[in-house]
Amino acid sequence: MKYRLESARERLNAARILLECGNYKDSIGRSYYTMFTAVRALLARDRIDYSKHSGVISYFQKEYIKTGQFDKKYSKYLSQAFQLRNHTDYSDFFVVSQSDAMEQYSRATEFLAMIEDYLSERMKQ
Repeated sequence: MKYRLESARERLNAARILLECGNYKDSIGRSYYTMFTAVRALLARDRIDYSKHSGVISYFQKEYIKTGQFDKKYSKYLSQAFQLRNHTDYSDFFVVSQSDAMEQYSRATEFLAMIEDYLSERMKQ
């Protein structure tokens, strides 16, 4: 869990650096991986893992969103980031703007903070 949170922080830092350098597609990818890795920290706490991104996302939605532990907007953030990352990595001629990358970075920052706060509270219990 601790390793995955540190990895998520590193990815967020990379997203910021790439954004500042104007590498918007790669920044979007790192922002997505910030969220994905943060969710995997939750899975580590639950002692479960999946080999596919879709499995990780589905588990998060089922166990944390539908149960009301997290606001539904975080499901939207993660799903949209996953789709956007797929487009930036695999679609030809897919164009993203600075504002797209900034929005994803902002969401990733909020998402990671939310999961860190949640896990910190659970560690105190």
